[in-house]
Amino acid sequence: MKKTIILLLLATLQMIGAYAQNPTLARKVLDKTASIVGNRKGATARFTVSGSKIGSTSGAIAIKGNMFHASTPKATVWYNGKTQWSYLKSTNEVNVSTPSAAQRMRMNPYAFITLYKHGYNLGVTTKGSNYVVHMTAQNKKQAVQEIYLTVNSRSHVPSMVKMKENGSWTTISVTGFQAKSLSNGIFTFRQKDFPSAEVIDLR
Repeated sequence: MKKTIILLLLATLQMIGAYAQNPTLARKVLDKTASIVGNRKGATARFTVSGSKIGSTSGAIAIKGNMFHASTPKATVWYNGKTQWSYLKSTNEVNVSTPSAAQRMRMNPYAFITLYKHGYNLGVTTKGSNYVVHMTAQNKKQAVQEIYLTVNSRSHVPSMVKMKENGSWTTISVTGFQAKSLSNGIFTFRQKDFPSAEVIDLR
């Protein structure tokens, strides 16, 4: 009897391990999530980001494909898919840059919708009514080394992104996701809206 129980436990553990490392299911979950989040018309949400190196802040975000517009009490960020403009209220400056994947993810929790497709090993487990997808970089020099993505198993809408960059973890919680029709114009900085701001090109 004891031998049977031990064998059953071992078999169960093996099944759990296999499921946790199931890259096919993980990619299926991410593909579905990316199709919803990456809605061609656009979407909006609220977010809170926290980390040991960056502190904590909350704000609102609008996304469309790989473009985004994020606003917090201290800053506003526009990204049109190539160029990023970051307006800092405290200095009245706009920094123009070409951001890395890690930099984009700090302000856009949905940046994973393209990140997972190349250079990451994928695994997945379940936690209550959610999938938790684990992404680990194949190249140790990758800017974002590791990601845990929590996704609702029914709606496939993400609620949390936890990423590791340079040994430090950042957690982004997301609420109030809504699909909306958004104009491409909101993802590009307009100088006329900030006539007194100093524009600094960091590219």
